Amino acid sequence: MDYLQITGGAKLSGSIKISGAKNSALPIIAATILSDKPVKLTNLPNVVDIRTLLKLLDILGGTVEHNDTVANINNGTMNSTKAVYEIVSQMRASILVLGPLLARFGECEVSLPGGCAIGQRPIDLHLKAMEAMGATIEIKGGYVRAEAPNGLQGAKIVFDKITVGGTENTLMAAALAHGTTTIVNAAKEPEIVQLCEMLADAGVKIEGIGTSEITIEGTGQKPLTFKDVEIIPDRIEAGTYLCAAAITNSTITLEKVNPAHIEASINKLEAMGCSFKIDGENITISGTSRLKPVSLVTTEYPGFPTDMQAQFMAVATMAIGESVIEERLFENRFMHVSELNRLGSDIWLKGSVAAVKPVAQLYGADVMATDLRASSALVLAGLVAEGVTNVHRIYHLDRGYDNLEGKLSTLGAKIERLSE
Repeated sequence: MDYLQITGGAKLSGSIKISGAKNSALPIIAATILSDKPVKLTNLPNVVDIRTLLKLLDILGGTVEHNDTVANINNGTMNSTKAVYEIVSQMRASILVLGPLLARFGECEVSLPGGCAIGQRPIDLHLKAMEAMGATIEIKGGYVRAEAPNGLQGAKIVFDKITVGGTENTLMAAALAHGTTTIVNAAKEPEIVQLCEMLADAGVKIEGIGTSEITIEGTGQKPLTFKDVEIIPDRIEAGTYLCAAAITNSTITLEKVNPAHIEASINKLEAMGCSFKIDGENITISGTSRLKPVSLVTTEYPGFPTDMQAQFMAVATMAIGESVIEERLFENRFMHVSELNRLGSDIWLKGSVAAVKPVAQLYGADVMATDLRASSALVLAGLVAEGVTNVHRIYHLDRGYDNLEGKLSTLGAKIERLSE
């Protein structure tokens, strides 16, 4: 099994290019099921989750040609609607095939999903939306069996809580439904916006893109013809590298970024004393030797993203005062705290709130990744820890970061991938 070995203390400098967004690519890959014609996706991140979902399309009978950042997909050959446990258990995003399979074929069987163990992320909101659109849902033997033999019907879907995946599944299902669907309390993430734009470019009439109320006029089960799609830059990857510069008091430049998508992270880092220069799609961050403490609360976009909470906690260990971090979205998303404390941090937990007390120095140790973003937080801490830090179980990291150690090495970090 691979692990990352980091020798702390190196300053970072130079520039790197940010990869395409995993969280945008996954629903877009799922959306290709809505078409029986070829579609080309570019700027895909080279990460495990992408390869897993493309493999699922292949198992369903689709034709997939994938080369690093480009995939040519033709789901006109798709001949199965059963998303098997072996694939879906590896990643939660596989549930995103539920809506498009049901909408196009009138039936599907999707295994209950797996993925990072960061807390309950139930799919009941997805299923309620499909039922509201006329589907019959049965859960049996670990599978969701959904049927709508006469096609899905447009409906008003009111989400009790904001759900990114639920919004995406409903959007895709509504695209081929009969009639008009309105989603109330929809998620507003950039990844949702790109999915809407992909559907709109294929001729689906959508109103309210980027707002909390989206209206979709379905095609009545007529498959879509998609234009080529270039995946948007990964805002979480960008935020992670900004944190790498902040924690090491370095100056680096990120290329191919959408600054508007990472405004929450930029604002918090500015409040901590970092400075920024933004030039179109390029962002240069300069750190500070006296990081100020931070107070943040995770919430839905455009608020502070839960996917950046662990990285900011790592940065906060180097601040000159006590930081307070509240996690409101996932109840188990503090599993990295005990591992950061192994490196010498002083973090106290009370329920959903973490108090990060300042320490003079972190010290290298063997630590274990517990989920995707926790992995990157441990890497960030290792960059400033005295001595050697070994981050184990980095298969979590490989699910969502495209060549993290390679990009950090380019910036001057002393980091390498080893096998144990």
